[in-house]
Amino acid sequence: MSTLQAITLDQVVDTDHYPLSDPGHAETRAVVARARRELAEVGCTVLPDFIRPSLQEVLRQECAALAPDAYFDVETVNVYNIDVDADLPDDHPGRRTFERGNAFVARDRIPSGTLIGRLYAHESFQRFVADCFGLPRLYELADPLSGLVLNVVRPGMEHPWHFDTNEYTVSMLTQEAREGGSFEYCPNIRSAEDERFDDVRGVLDGTGARRPERLPLRPGDLQLFKGRYSLHRVSPVRGDRARHSAIFAYSERPGVIGSVSRTRQLFGRVLPEHLAAEGRAVRGDQLLD
Repeated sequence: MSTLQAITLDQVVDTDHYPLSDPGHAETRAVVARARRELAEVGCTVLPDFIRPSLQEVLRQECAALAPDAYFDVETVNVYNIDVDADLPDDHPGRRTFERGNAFVARDRIPSGTLIGRLYAHESFQRFVADCFGLPRLYELADPLSGLVLNVVRPGMEHPWHFDTNEYTVSMLTQEAREGGSFEYCPNIRSAEDERFDDVRGVLDGTGARRPERLPLRPGDLQLFKGRYSLHRVSPVRGDRARHSAIFAYSERPGVIGSVSRTRQLFGRVLPEHLAAEGRAVRGDQLLD
């Protein structure tokens, strides 16, 4: 049984600074206003010490116990997570390939009683996140494997440049690497209407005007991020300890399920729900996945 099952959300979250259950509280309004401003300006915001410091080691231990369940594989990928042999023009950024050596613990391997499991499904947490993104509400992904995952990047590995399938990504570092493992991103490098292939190619080649931002993160910090429109990566991890981060993925629309190809790439398996949804995926744009 999780050590957190008998603990209320208010005891886990630093509600002195983040009073989730009271949207009208002056502190909540101030946090939401800052988050909206930073998301609009740079596509990302960080809420430090969202988890109370006294429970951050419990958070680390719970997620470290889940890490052995991660599906690990080394694959050659591109930023769009599409077939690297796809018929693309020679100068298309999808032609640039990287070695992906990170791993994911799927949603169906994460007990609902864990801290991250309870946060992801909690109504007050979802409402707070939606408010920060300036949305009337957010939906959990219908995908039985995605939605809530634990990302594991082992020493010597990295999570190379990519875009997210979901529009709104919420994440929390649960264990720092000894060295490396920095979160780097290019905010709003594309939009729902424009892939901006030239800008993306410039970042990948290191020749463009856009330069990646590096974001300092610590365990227990909550990060809100427009991952569908911002190119991002976790730099190579060094030392003797893996980097762990929980990823809480939401969508503006219900029913979002990942593609068969990407699901198999990330988790090494697909479920009947993925097969049934193939070809009729719920998307709000026509961007490459």
